[in-house]
This record gives sequence, C-alpha cells and structure tokens, in this order.
Amino acid sequence: MTDTVSAILDAAEERIRGAGYHGFSFRDIASDVGVKASSVHYHFPAKEKLAAAVARRYTDRFVEAVDAEVAQGADVVEAWRHVFRTALQRDGRMCLCGALAATSHELAEEIRVEVKRFFELGIEKLQEGGLDRASAVRVLSALEGAMLTANILDDQSIFETGSSALVA
Repeated sequence: MTDTVSAILDAAEERIRGAGYHGFSFRDIASDVGVKASSVHYHFPAKEKLAAAVARRYTDRFVEAVDAEVAQGADVVEAWRHVFRTALQRDGRMCLCGALAATSHELAEEIRVEVKRFFELGIEKLQEGGLDRASAVRVLSALEGAMLTANILDDQSIFETGSSALVA
C-alpha cells in the first residue's frame, strides 16, 4: 500500500467516524491529504469502493488487535472490551463499522458486505473464545451500545459502566 493510499484511507476513516458515510466527499479527502480529488479517484474510482476499503482495513486492524490481546493471555471478552475501550479513548469516536451499521439500509452493497464482515468476525472470534452464539451476540451488542452511549453523552466513563456486566 502506498503512502498516498494509506493517507486517503486514514482521512476517509476519520471523516466516516466523525460524520458518517454521507458526511464526506472526495474533495474533502483530497484536501485532508493534500492531493487533488483526481488522485483520490485514481486510487478509488467510486465513494463506495473507498468506504468498503476503509471498513475492510478497520475490521482487519480491530481483529488483529483483539487476537494480540488474546495471545497475551486475555480472556476473549475482556480482549474485545479492551480494544473497544482503547479505540474510544484514543479517538473519542464510534466504532467505524458500528457507525456505518446504523445507516446500513442506505449503504451500497459493497460497503454493507464489509460492515457485516466486522460483526460476523466478531461473533465468530467470541465463539472461538468459548462463548455460545447468543452470548457472543450479546457481548458485541453491549460493546457497540456502550460505545454509542458514551459518544452521545460525551462521557467515556459510560463505556465502563455500560460494559462492566461483561466482566466475570
């Protein structure tokens, strides 16, 4: 991946997490990166291709971070909670795929596939860690909900309160 592509993905992720899929244009991304809009179009011919690539990269990074926590001995639920918490503390924003999922009915199929992949992988990874499917769904839902509530109330401590029942 070139530095320009990486910068475009970074800028698009920041914009999506801040304002949603409809809250940015290629011109915005180009301005953020310091390139012409045609350069963004060169790498990503359509907005949905850019958003899908952002969601794919976000999912891969998120799952890698969870896997690293588990590899270091963390309980799978605490690993997921920790990565959500870290993202909230670092960025003060919603989970990218959670934000996109909130408007999934408005998204192109290419983006929906990538957002769905985040949730499917989350459930799968939680099941691999010993949870049954229903418990895995509850954990992922609680984490997304705690993050959403902390964001709207502008109080990161709410994430701890909202997700504390997940800790054994």
